[in-house]
Amino acid sequence: MATESTTRFRIEGMDCASCAAKVDTAARRVTGVTDVTVSVTAQTMAVVHGDGTDLTALADKVTKLGYRATRMPPKETQVNSEGHAQSDGDERSGCCDHHDQDHNHDHNDHHGHDHGDHDHGSHKSEAHNHVHEVVPPGTPWWRTSKAQLMLASGVALLVAMIVAHLIPAVAFWVYCAAIAVGIVPIARRAVMAALAGTPFSIEMLMTIASVGAVFIGATQEAATVVFLFLVGELLEGFAAGRARASIQGLTKLVPDTARIENNGRLEEVPADSLKVGMIVTVRPGDRIPADGEIVKGESAINEAPVTGESIAKTKSVGAAVFAGTVNGDGVIAVRVTAAASDNTIARVVRLVEEAQEVKAPTERFIDRFSRYYTPAVTLVAALVAVLPPLFAGGDWSEWLYKGLAILLIGCPCALVISTPAAIAAGLSAGARRGLLMKGGAVLESVGRITAIALDKTGTLTEGKPKVTEIIPLGGATEADVLKLAAALEAQSSHPLARAILDEAAARKYDLPAARETGAIAGKGVRGKVGDTALFLGSAAAAEERAELPADVAKQIDALSSKGKSVSVLVRDDGIIGLIALRDEPRADAVAGLNALKAAGIKPIMLTGDNAATAKAIGGLLDIETRYELLPQDKQEIVRALQARGERVAKVGDGINDAPALAAADVGIAMGGGTDVALETADAAILHGRVLDLADMVLLSRRVMANIHQNITIAIGLKVVFLVTTVIGVTGLWPAILADTGATVLVTANAMRLLAWRGGKSET
Repeated sequence: MATESTTRFRIEGMDCASCAAKVDTAARRVTGVTDVTVSVTAQTMAVVHGDGTDLTALADKVTKLGYRATRMPPKETQVNSEGHAQSDGDERSGCCDHHDQDHNHDHNDHHGHDHGDHDHGSHKSEAHNHVHEVVPPGTPWWRTSKAQLMLASGVALLVAMIVAHLIPAVAFWVYCAAIAVGIVPIARRAVMAALAGTPFSIEMLMTIASVGAVFIGATQEAATVVFLFLVGELLEGFAAGRARASIQGLTKLVPDTARIENNGRLEEVPADSLKVGMIVTVRPGDRIPADGEIVKGESAINEAPVTGESIAKTKSVGAAVFAGTVNGDGVIAVRVTAAASDNTIARVVRLVEEAQEVKAPTERFIDRFSRYYTPAVTLVAALVAVLPPLFAGGDWSEWLYKGLAILLIGCPCALVISTPAAIAAGLSAGARRGLLMKGGAVLESVGRITAIALDKTGTLTEGKPKVTEIIPLGGATEADVLKLAAALEAQSSHPLARAILDEAAARKYDLPAARETGAIAGKGVRGKVGDTALFLGSAAAAEERAELPADVAKQIDALSSKGKSVSVLVRDDGIIGLIALRDEPRADAVAGLNALKAAGIKPIMLTGDNAATAKAIGGLLDIETRYELLPQDKQEIVRALQARGERVAKVGDGINDAPALAAADVGIAMGGGTDVALETADAAILHGRVLDLADMVLLSRRVMANIHQNITIAIGLKVVFLVTTVIGVTGLWPAILADTGATVLVTANAMRLLAWRGGKSET
């Protein structure tokens, strides 16, 4: 099996679909390159290539087009001859490589494979000769060379108009000079693109149209067209910059510095210098500088910047916290669990950038269409310019003029950018709400699902038991039962014990001291409080120590039938209370399932739990339930749904549901932990809200609606102006407005998705 490597480059200076097309074509012409994916929004390029490929030559080719190609940090990745990615740690761990069956994820992988320690792409000599220059972040738009060229062209046009008005005899020449100010850099880019394999670039069409206009004497219009073209390019760059800034803005949430203790004193250090295991102190109101675990203190943590959750969560020792979240009212000490380059925010940004490289089916279709569309339009323009004068006695000047206008109208920029702009904005908007989708193919698929299979534990439920009832018996009070039970469990880490302790803490009970405590395997825990002997355990074990009245046995059976675990508290030789516990549904589970139903999606719960527990939770949630399932059973159910014509999403923790996730049309990770949520499935919910599943579907549908709007705008404007040009109503400068205007319109329409906030934004 032949192996290939994938190298990722940062391509700075791209801001439009034309840029991406030229970079893509140039890279593909390098010997050994088998596949290329380019993202304008992320400004990245992933190249699949053989071991002997000259990456220096590849970077040089891109540089000559006017961009800067910089090797991104490598991550060992191999791609087999069938195009499937395999990396160290196998990030997709088998549960996602199923999607070639339906929508072909463009498995170019997301990581680079380094073949050297030096940077092949730092060549700058040619970049400054082109409009697509690289500028530092935050540079004002008017200081970019693109803006300066546009302003120079505008000034030249204005001067030409004044001089032509005052001295009509030199009008032709001053307008030619105005044309030259803008067209020379454009023509240079056209030549470089043609040499790199893109002869039908927008720059080439502009150059031909401008030169043709000079020959037929339409110099004033040609100068106006060049100026408008440069204005359009500037607007495209501005819109693309907004999309990039939207997701990159997340990185600004992480503070620049962190406080660590050094020789008894707090010392400020750069946040990006923190190492795993270090302890940082976070004061009230400060942002947490790294992913970590609280080792001291308790505080309310505002996670809205990362998860979108509006309500602060109280967290104490042992709880996980995310970089960029805001500490509330208490001082906490946090042990760092991830370096700056691998914290939650950095990984979200990286994942979204990589996702933007994976093209959606619609985008791939548009790309293929445009390869034939542009040459076809060029041919049509030539025929319009030549046939009427040759065979119908038409005026050469008039029909050449119309042919040049059609050449400009036919530019596919607006059509090509219509899909990736919307997808990039949608991916970014989703990521800011904690909804991650690994590429445009996933984004399209999510909106088309008709059924969704959900795990119970940790997905529809909290994933940990909670005390639901405390039933005092034999004269004891509810407080007596909980205090004594919690005292026995004080040193235990068992989930049921933690639930009892959490309930006592929530009620702010002071616990009596227990002694001689110890666990009895498979039965419960025993100990003493004062001189009183206590036992807390199962009903069967309790019955060995005390009489179990019939009415109490009925209460236990009733609680058990509702899927609850019942702990019986025995004092000396009598039962004094029952504590019922159950893994309860998430607070938003009912609302989330109702939202899915309202969206026309049928939910079904798949669980390995026993029938009583599953039916109880299913009844509370009003959802079809399948229970006592093995992993292969879940997979068979997913396939059966698909056989009935359903498009199925599977929601789980991304680990023990691998077969079902692999069988589903879309695998969504939720409730399985940050690492799993970010690395495993096709999509991930970063925080445990069932409502987010409906939001993800609605976002997908909104993006697809936006794409359809964009395609309609792009094609509709071209058809209108094509007809009006042929019949002589419009000319050159309306033609360029049709192209530039359509590009700006579809980009602006796509950017509206950045304002999406989920939930209320859909109403």
